Amino acid sequence: MQLGPRGGPPTFVYRKKTLATEQRRIGHRVVFQKGFDAHMMAIDGTWRRACTLKDVSEAGARLIMKSSIEGLPLKEFFLLLSSSGLAYRRCELAWVNGDQIGVNFSKGRKTEKARNVVTQD
Repeated sequence: MQLGPRGGPPTFVYRKKTLATEQRRIGHRVVFQKGFDAHMMAIDGTWRRACTLKDVSEAGARLIMKSSIEGLPLKEFFLLLSSSGLAYRRCELAWVNGDQIGVNFSKGRKTEKARNVVTQD
């Protein structure tokens, strides 16, 4: 049996796991060949940037930025999917690679009213 780098597990086992992970990720992702025009907007509405949605999954998306995001607070923001702003997702920055960024969709926050719902018989 051939050992992997630094005497660890065989390299082919690592690659097999990575390939399976990639195939699973791609299987649940919708890719837009020409992209889908969208906007990023600060939670408080202080900034807005145009972007192109390249692919999306239930958990997140890959965006191509049309202008610089340098210096913007990107911990949490909205991804606006319609010009009216009625279709949106709350996001967190996952990664940056040149003009491309990855975002994770935030889990919905329950409102106080939703937490206090009591069912009646």
